[in-house]
Amino acid sequence: MAVPGPGYSITVRVEAPAAVSTAGDLTSTVTKAGGVLTAFDIVESHPDSIVVDISANVLNEGHASEVTHALEELDGVHVRKVSDRTFLLHLGGKLEVSSKVALRNRDDLSRAYTPGVARICQAIAANPEDARRLTIKRNTVAVVTDGSAVLGLGNIGPSAALPVMEGKAALFKKFAGVDAWPVCLDTQDTEEIIRTVRALAPGYAGINLEDISAPRCFEIEARLRESMDIPVFHDDQHGTAIVVLGALRNALRVVNKSITDCRVVVCGTGAAGSAIIRLLNRLSPAEVIAVDSRGILTTERDDLHDNLRWLAENTNSEGRSGSLHDALVGADVFIGVSAPNLLDATHVASMADDAIVFALANPDPEIDPVEAHKHAAVVATGRSDYPNQINNVLAFPGFFRGLLDAHAHEITDDMLVAAANAIADVVDGERLNASFIVPSVFDSAVAPAVADAVKQVAAGG
Repeated sequence: MAVPGPGYSITVRVEAPAAVSTAGDLTSTVTKAGGVLTAFDIVESHPDSIVVDISANVLNEGHASEVTHALEELDGVHVRKVSDRTFLLHLGGKLEVSSKVALRNRDDLSRAYTPGVARICQAIAANPEDARRLTIKRNTVAVVTDGSAVLGLGNIGPSAALPVMEGKAALFKKFAGVDAWPVCLDTQDTEEIIRTVRALAPGYAGINLEDISAPRCFEIEARLRESMDIPVFHDDQHGTAIVVLGALRNALRVVNKSITDCRVVVCGTGAAGSAIIRLLNRLSPAEVIAVDSRGILTTERDDLHDNLRWLAENTNSEGRSGSLHDALVGADVFIGVSAPNLLDATHVASMADDAIVFALANPDPEIDPVEAHKHAAVVATGRSDYPNQINNVLAFPGFFRGLLDAHAHEITDDMLVAAANAIADVVDGERLNASFIVPSVFDSAVAPAVADAVKQVAAGG
């Protein structure tokens, strides 16, 4: 099911004969090797030879080697260099600091720094709330991780997590004008993480926890929320839950079902699955069944930590037992935030009519969306190369924009639901269909809509 995409994009610089057939030979070779050609640029031209940059999307590093080898096999072709365009994009990192004020002369310097800055420091010392008005704090979020649960990569540590945190910060700025900065902690000790985040908090108006493994993430977030006067948001939990809830609302509109009549199966009880279930329960579905690697979650299990116990006590009211496949029989909705290739079309066929399937494991979903479509009415994934991408970037930039603008000190479930509804409402009735239940991540209406919804809740509206 995998197709070449821009995540694995290469540029191959080749020297080739200056013949009429050369361009066709090079492009057809890339295509026959399974690459998707994206650019063909002649960078040098000589009487008997040309130098060409061939850019193509491939499946993975091995496939890149296959494409390169196929080009080398052509008569008279010499591969000079192969560049990975994703690595090139990351050279030197994706962020920089730029000053908002000019420093052109002594007068500018004396106001921005010594001696004038001392007056600002004194004002904040007298009234700490002035930090929001007179410093970067008013618009700055810390993106905090310990690198223990990064994307689909697992526990790769803080240094390897930094490119993801940089990307997160770039998205904050791009979509909502929020200044965010990566804070990668060289510890996975719960107490030390809590202590460190508390210590660095004065410089920020919000904390975005990211890629911290469960169940530690639940305690870390809860204790930070209890002890700090700025909002703390674990995006793996709440960002995912917001977008899933918004997408589900629109999917149910497509199939003309009410959530209160639906049985929902959630596969995965980690950070994302737990938050989805907690938010879903606010909408009073007919039934929610949680499933993990051991099967349907029940109170009889002997492996229940605090989070799993809460889930067991607040789901599966009919006391079902068995496997994921057993749970799906007759279900209206499947939401997967677990592992790849758990289902096939026959399992979806066992669900209720007009079934909804959200297979969100990344990069490979719980079921091939093409297979799911054989029986499901609406299908969504976490991938960008299929319709209905459930992507957290629809939520977190606007959510924090609203929090910062409202000078909020905490996050409530009402804010989460309001954000989900705002995302859903961006897709108006004329555009809503089975292949378009969530707006594009590049839809400029999304972040302002989410921000306004959060601000209204924060203001008690």
